[in-house]
Amino acid sequence: MNDEPRWLTAEEQLVWRSYIEAATLLEDHLDRQLQRDAGMPHVYYGLLVKLAESPRRRLRMTELAKYAKITRSRLSHAVARLEKNGWVRREDCPSDKRGQFAILTDEGYEVLRRTAPGHVDAVRQAVFDRLTPEQQKSLGEIMRIVAEGLQPSEAGADLPWLR
Repeated sequence: MNDEPRWLTAEEQLVWRSYIEAATLLEDHLDRQLQRDAGMPHVYYGLLVKLAESPRRRLRMTELAKYAKITRSRLSHAVARLEKNGWVRREDCPSDKRGQFAILTDEGYEVLRRTAPGHVDAVRQAVFDRLTPEQQKSLGEIMRIVAEGLQPSEAGADLPWLR
């Protein structure tokens, strides 16, 4: 068995570094837009969106952490900040004494409604306006393959929302 690492080729290095640079710049771009327009980071916006799309604008905290791909402690901190702003509230789960729901308030929904046009414009300018329809399709397919490969389904997998 060969213990030598499978080093990236020069072309693979270029692809990898381009991805890292683009991902970092995109996240910064979206964070700055959302901080400017709504006083929140991109991850908080994503939580509000997921709650808005959920039945009765509510989700169990564990499901919200899984959606956001963040640890439960990071989610708890984020929801505490959103609660302080009046955008989210928590309720205990009646069927599970340890479980809680995060619920998007009317005020949170209104913040999301006002912020969404600027956010979608920032996403469109940063990504979609720069790509052809074929490139958009390819990017979507590639990112789905990468995401699926990083989400093992076996029990005990080391995933953020399980920590």
